[in-house]
Amino acid sequence: MKKQIPFVLSLLVLAGALARAKTAEVLTVAVFDFESKDEAVRDLGPRVAALLSADLSAQPQIITVERADLDKVLSEQALGLSGTVSSESAAKVGQLTGAKVLVTGRVFKVESQTILVAKVIGTETSRVYGEIVQGPPTVSIIDLSANLAAKVGAAITEKADTLVAKTQSRQERVASLRQTLEGKRLPVVSVKLNEHHYGPRAFDPAAETELLLMLQQCGFKLADAASTLKPEVEISGEAFTAFGMQKGNLISCKARAEVKVRDVASGNLLAVDRQTSVGVDVAEQTAAKTALQNAADELAERLLPKLAR
Repeated sequence: MKKQIPFVLSLLVLAGALARAKTAEVLTVAVFDFESKDEAVRDLGPRVAALLSADLSAQPQIITVERADLDKVLSEQALGLSGTVSSESAAKVGQLTGAKVLVTGRVFKVESQTILVAKVIGTETSRVYGEIVQGPPTVSIIDLSANLAAKVGAAITEKADTLVAKTQSRQERVASLRQTLEGKRLPVVSVKLNEHHYGPRAFDPAAETELLLMLQQCGFKLADAASTLKPEVEISGEAFTAFGMQKGNLISCKARAEVKVRDVASGNLLAVDRQTSVGVDVAEQTAAKTALQNAADELAERLLPKLAR
């Protein structure tokens, strides 16, 4: 029977997790099955990955992608959960899953030693780090995986600045876009996204609001059903969010937004794009809206320069 943690201690643990989340970025990590081709360790690859994922998810600055969700997303792209993911394919995997960091590796034996080698890859920077643990037959694979998780977790936390691309503040992003658009004619734009959260219903759109705000702050004129202005460009699409996981009192939600940009006069598509993002907060709806806002900001950075005439 598990020991009960005293109530006061529980509060301290939760408060500590929240404080750390405010001072350091919470990173989303996807763990792939480890390669285990040698006959002596043939069944250990998936087991090591599952144990590693579970151990990493217990660390306060890491949120792991559910392995069932990871398998589903990647199988649609014919990638799978094998340890063959490379730094070259990391960016695509990150965009599909929302993961900032990928962990893959290999299990093998040398004489009597079982060796686990992990490769930690930044999906935004393609930076790669390696970690290794080993042990004799008397050391269980559970203990070896826990030791590796401690090393991988420390590497992710300590080297986050090189694994993850420097994040622009919202103000910096707007300033950069305004500079890019300076001197160009900006069309009247309308935005309509159908948004849905798989959970408690959110009544006001977040991705649509963020896109409209970014357009306005960058100098575009906006139009909707009640406007006298007629849109020259229409942005339409859909976005959805879903509960990710809860760690202490922190909740993560994942969002995906898909948009089409159409020239009204010709009917031609100017752009098609999509973005997956993650949001973390103490409330599910706020985390969901933050995830949508993050996705919309990423989309705006790529789409707005394409709208200028």
